[in-house]
Amino acid sequence: MQQKSNLTNKNLSALKNVDETFEIELNIEGMNCASCVNHVEKAIKSVPGIIDASVNLATEKALISLHKNVKKTTIISAVEKAGYKASSVEINTNENSRIDKLQKGNETWKVIISALISFPLVLPMLLIPFSIHWMLNAWLQLALATFIQFYFGGRFYISTWKAMRAKSANMDVLVALGTSAAYCMSVYQMIVNSMQNSGGVLHLYFESSAVIITLILFGKWLEARAKKKTSAAIRALQSLRPDIARVLRNGEEQEISIHFVKIKDIVLVKPGEKIPVDGNIIEGFTQVDESLITGESLPVDKVTGNKVTGGSINGNGFIKVTTTAIGVEGTLARIIRLVESAQAAKAPIQKLVDKVSSIFVPIILIIGLLTLLFWGIFSGNWEKAILNTVAVLIIACPCALGLATPTSIMVGTGVAAKHGILIKDAEALELAYSINIIAFDKTGTLTVGKPKLTHLLPFQISENELLKVSAALQTGSEHPLAKAILIAAKENEIQIPKITNIQALLGKGISATIEGKNYYLGSEQLLKEYNVDINKDLILAAQKFSSEGESISYLFEKDTDSCKLKGLLSFSDSLKSSAKECIASLQKLGIRTILLTGDNAGSAQSIAKQLNIDRFYSNILPEGKAAFITQIKSTNTIVAMVGDGINDAPALVAADIGIAMSTGTDAAMHASGITLLRGDPLLIPDAIDISKKTFQKIRQNLFWAFIYNIIGIPLAAMGLLNPMVAGAAMAVSSVSVISNALLLKRWKPANGINNN
Repeated sequence: MQQKSNLTNKNLSALKNVDETFEIELNIEGMNCASCVNHVEKAIKSVPGIIDASVNLATEKALISLHKNVKKTTIISAVEKAGYKASSVEINTNENSRIDKLQKGNETWKVIISALISFPLVLPMLLIPFSIHWMLNAWLQLALATFIQFYFGGRFYISTWKAMRAKSANMDVLVALGTSAAYCMSVYQMIVNSMQNSGGVLHLYFESSAVIITLILFGKWLEARAKKKTSAAIRALQSLRPDIARVLRNGEEQEISIHFVKIKDIVLVKPGEKIPVDGNIIEGFTQVDESLITGESLPVDKVTGNKVTGGSINGNGFIKVTTTAIGVEGTLARIIRLVESAQAAKAPIQKLVDKVSSIFVPIILIIGLLTLLFWGIFSGNWEKAILNTVAVLIIACPCALGLATPTSIMVGTGVAAKHGILIKDAEALELAYSINIIAFDKTGTLTVGKPKLTHLLPFQISENELLKVSAALQTGSEHPLAKAILIAAKENEIQIPKITNIQALLGKGISATIEGKNYYLGSEQLLKEYNVDINKDLILAAQKFSSEGESISYLFEKDTDSCKLKGLLSFSDSLKSSAKECIASLQKLGIRTILLTGDNAGSAQSIAKQLNIDRFYSNILPEGKAAFITQIKSTNTIVAMVGDGINDAPALVAADIGIAMSTGTDAAMHASGITLLRGDPLLIPDAIDISKKTFQKIRQNLFWAFIYNIIGIPLAAMGLLNPMVAGAAMAVSSVSVISNALLLKRWKPANGINNN
């Protein structure tokens, strides 16, 4: 759990803004296996001022946490000294531009030409079963094999040289040594035969070195193609960005690049067009397709005053939108960044892989040397010894080992985002399927979050006076109960007076001075704190409203001598239609559910009873929620917290996994590991399901990555594996691991889509 502690510290640091650190991302080129990942990470971490670095083989990127005084050029230089290439990630760079190079032009032709040149070398072996004994001229074999060895295989020598300079070893070292051994042995045979003029049958192995290089190039090509599919979710999100926006400036309609749109610009969106910016509708009404952003399958009705998200598709209405966010601050851009961040991060299970891969290549080199010596000394057949050593070196290339975890995470987080589940870090993805307890906030999480003022019970003042003072205290507040009061005041045409000395009482209420008098509005806990006497009739009324699931607020006046109760306000909020099904689904999974709310006991009990929640705790302050979560965690229980408000942020950070509703505050979303883009409770069991499916794939991939080597290396060392078969197996292992991860793309939410 130590890593979780580090993550918690990072989140707390972000919330408090006390640490002058930040993160950057770099493209890394030249990595071929898990060993490369370790070398790049070590090189980056060796730079003074680097806090942490996570390198991902599948995305070919490094996510680096560093102090502000560290220069990016210093990091790039350290990576280059380690034998790799690093560059900045441009905001508008196509995610797959580097991968695309492997699908087009030179790279594709290299695979084709290498295969065509290798074919005459391997053809005699294919003809033997048909009793056709034909052999290509030895010098022609040398010419063809040399071209493949040093032109197409030149990259392996360059990479090996860089690795040796950096005092490290990677997959390319194994390939270079293995193919060079087969090639040089064949050249040696030709020289000896020529010097002795024996004229006997030559045993050449040019086809082994040529075919191995061709197979590796082909495997890399297939691997790159499969990698591209793993990032399909990111590309789908990126494709939502329109290039042009139609804006209204100086009374004229203009088409401009999306990059030149400004905050408060009025954007015109015609039927069927993509909405280019985040904003609020100021004219018109329509339906908007937000499926690729939130996973919502049905179009959502939008009217004047409603928010729209850039990248969503306008329906059949013409709307005018005033811009509220552009560029990297837009919702779509933030979602893309968060998904990319999750895909670049490492899951805790990757630690085991990293430890293995850090010593893997040196161990294989030792096994290869022992194989060479054993066969050469005990059998006296050094030719056979070299071939067996080549097979060992080739079969052991740890490509699949490095791809097993990141490819599964890429596909898993991508398909989750497609269905409205934004997983922000790999640790949350790994832990989600192990959750034992889920604690829920009430308002906005299990309820719709749009409470209405249902009862006003004044005491020694009029209803209008009670509503006027309460509305004045809540002026400018974004709290759901505050909005309900302000709406009621507006409907009753109440003139709201000015206030001074306003003070928020976190989790309890608010106080301010109105027309020279000090007023407090808040919970029963605030009432008790100031020893306010409450009328018996009001107590009975409060108990009745609470038993019906309503929330209660009290207004009192405080003077120098005492506090005087002025009235009671009650609010009702309807449950989300999928809340009960969510709780039932979680309980079927064996997960215990808890309700943590700052509301009164009666309201909490009513909600818990309606939803069949296992336990409930009422009148809990924000710090109390966090302490409660911490206490549960101390029993070695995996705890998730679900919330949507700023008051929930401490508890979200304290939990093993914080799950935030996107319909809530930014503070809650920043403090969480998972964000539900539709605010639908049913996405919670779906998030657990995709977590389970993803880590099933990771385990399967690691099994296959290890099993190829566990079976293949002994077979090669015993002389039972042809070097060309070893090369094919190595290529197949990488592609099979990625293909298995891609099966996650078929995942669908088990609980369906709900329209809340």
